[in-house]
Amino acid sequence: MTESAGTPGDPDDSAAGEDRTPDAPPPAEQDAPGEKDAKSAPGGETRSGSGSGPRPGPEGEGGGEGAALDITVKRKRHWLRWTALGVSFVVLVAAGVGWWLYKKLDGNIRTDTSAAAELKAYEKERPVSVVHDAENILLIGSDSRAGDNREYGRDDGGSQRSDTTILLHLAANRKSATAMSIPRDLMVDIPVCHKADKTATRAQFAQFNWAFEMGGTACTIRTVEKMTGIRIDHHMVVDFNGFKNMVDAVHGVEICLKEPVDDEDAHLKLGAGRHKLNGEQALGYVRARKSLGNGSDTDRMDRQQQFLGALVNKVQSNGVLLNPTRLYPVLDAATKALTTDPGLDSLKDLYDLVRGMRDVPTEKVQFLTVPRQPYHLNRNRDELVQPDADKLFKQLREDKPVAVVPADKLKNDDKSDDKNPDAADASGPSPTPTYSGNNAATDLCKQ
Repeated sequence: MTESAGTPGDPDDSAAGEDRTPDAPPPAEQDAPGEKDAKSAPGGETRSGSGSGPRPGPEGEGGGEGAALDITVKRKRHWLRWTALGVSFVVLVAAGVGWWLYKKLDGNIRTDTSAAAELKAYEKERPVSVVHDAENILLIGSDSRAGDNREYGRDDGGSQRSDTTILLHLAANRKSATAMSIPRDLMVDIPVCHKADKTATRAQFAQFNWAFEMGGTACTIRTVEKMTGIRIDHHMVVDFNGFKNMVDAVHGVEICLKEPVDDEDAHLKLGAGRHKLNGEQALGYVRARKSLGNGSDTDRMDRQQQFLGALVNKVQSNGVLLNPTRLYPVLDAATKALTTDPGLDSLKDLYDLVRGMRDVPTEKVQFLTVPRQPYHLNRNRDELVQPDADKLFKQLREDKPVAVVPADKLKNDDKSDDKNPDAADASGPSPTPTYSGNNAATDLCKQ
């Protein structure tokens, strides 16, 4: 389309400086009379002026609408390219940060390869797993005073004993979890074990926490397996500072005290009533013995179980597992606190474990202590109560349910059964064995 009707101009009348090529479009027609001032702009664009027409559109189609559409499409494509580039950059950065965080958390976990080697040497003596998919994990709280833990007592050359030991049984259907505490002063048969210097110990009947001091994790695992007949699938060792950091990572745990406590050894001084404990206070609370309750190790284990239940409840109730900003500090503290066997020494392994427990109702996360009583030769030690202990071990070994109730309620139920002995002999399915304990749904301030 041309600016005005007329005959095509001679080549000499074309815009100055323009060379025609075989593929170039035909030159524009000459200006109409009176339009000598309308000059061709560089690049072939026509300057505005009286009688000027629209610029040729794409594919030779003219019209202002076509030109505007062409510009809009180009701008849109330009915008899309920059958006895609920006999104790609953000994705790459996020992936890089995510990978860096994963490797950092994964690298926090320490692996106990020596225990795995020791257990492999005694594989023929170990019990076999009875129920597929059920898992038994031994949680060991170390009382080592070495390194950062020296503030909690004298470092006697790096030796350590198991301050707290819990056998955690995860049901095959992942609908319940049972944590059974083993008293450190329980008298048990400790098998032949090897020390760090590779020398062998003798088999002996001694208090339970000697196993960890003499032969470390492997000796503790073999002692538990010998006592219970339960195959230990995995183990975790947690030290004082690791526990403290985990409590701080969830911003504290709430407890209630019936009486004030002032325990210099445990670094704990609190008044009666409701308190939200930080990591340091929580560590003192679960370690304190003589200044809380009746001063017994039994009372301390009950307090430890109640606090662990409150910690589990806190993690599940405030969305920690579903909120990355809350979850990362917990994972960072947890992974730094742990020494595990090779089967749990990666973030993926731990995540799979936690994911399996994520949907367990808090009332089905149960805590109890192995049935025990004062040792008949030394009242400062404990011994198993039989056949109750073996019955509990059998239930866990075969992945059968157990129930827990507070100690005072259990005593009242026992008295009721004594008054009505026929109730226990009634025909029907065997009742679920019930033991003294609590669950993670228990509110420590409503007891």
